[in-house]
Amino acid sequence: MAHVRPVTGTERTTGSGRLIVGSVIAGVLLSVLWSYEFVDHVIGANVANALLGEEAATASIAGTAAGLAFAFVSGLAGTFTACNIAMAASIGPMSEAGGTSTGALRSLLRPLGFFTAGMVAVSAVYGAVGVLVGPGMPQLSNAMVGTMPVRLLQSAIVFGVVGLAMTYLGLAALGVLPDPFRGRPVARVVVLGALVGAFLIGRPYPMFIKLFRSAVDSGNPLFGAGTFVLQSVGNVVLVTAVFAALALGTKGRFLRWFSGDGRRSTAVSAALLIALGVFLLVYWDVRVPSIFGFGWFPTMPYN
Repeated sequence: MAHVRPVTGTERTTGSGRLIVGSVIAGVLLSVLWSYEFVDHVIGANVANALLGEEAATASIAGTAAGLAFAFVSGLAGTFTACNIAMAASIGPMSEAGGTSTGALRSLLRPLGFFTAGMVAVSAVYGAVGVLVGPGMPQLSNAMVGTMPVRLLQSAIVFGVVGLAMTYLGLAALGVLPDPFRGRPVARVVVLGALVGAFLIGRPYPMFIKLFRSAVDSGNPLFGAGTFVLQSVGNVVLVTAVFAALALGTKGRFLRWFSGDGRRSTAVSAALLIALGVFLLVYWDVRVPSIFGFGWFPTMPYN
């Protein structure tokens, strides 16, 4: 049998350093190349228009059923917005949380259930609070901070915090920082779900703002909670479908393969978390403020 040389501490440190640098570069590049016009208005608007059968921007949200349907459709249409691209980072940790389960269906449902619990808890609470506070919410305000809308200032703060949290989790997975979830993959997945639920707290997406105003106008906190939950569920449908295809299409073999090698699963999860955490930080806290004269950021010809 061939002798396998163990990986030394120096090699492990060097590999982690390269992974971190590469992930940071990927996150910065994504923030530079990202076209919000294409993603929000071309993809998002067209998907919503096709699903609703009318112009989403002018569609009436009259009644509970119409509001719930609009919530889910607008959430699905917003899957590719700058805030939701971070959803890709959840696949690795979810694989770790469900990889030891027996049976493909259990390997799928267990981590998805924990992820959804974290996401729903945050989005439901924010929906109810948003209705109770009403038009005083910064997200619904037309006020300005200098030349920057206050709703975008809220976005920068919220997504900056989410980006920092994701970056920290990625670095912690590599052992660079203390890992509060070491040996607790389920807790990690619940927290990632909560972070995705928190996207609604900062989202400036026009269709979401329209939904938010409709919920406030209803005066019903339960309606606000329900529509915000459906908005979040719509956001994760695509990633859920990818995860389901990987789990069920391979009869659970992919999840067992992914979680079977600790170094492999750690590297993939950490790279995604760091890259997408950096993307959120740079995009929302550097690029977006630069549009309003706060600092400078490179622009692409199509932006």
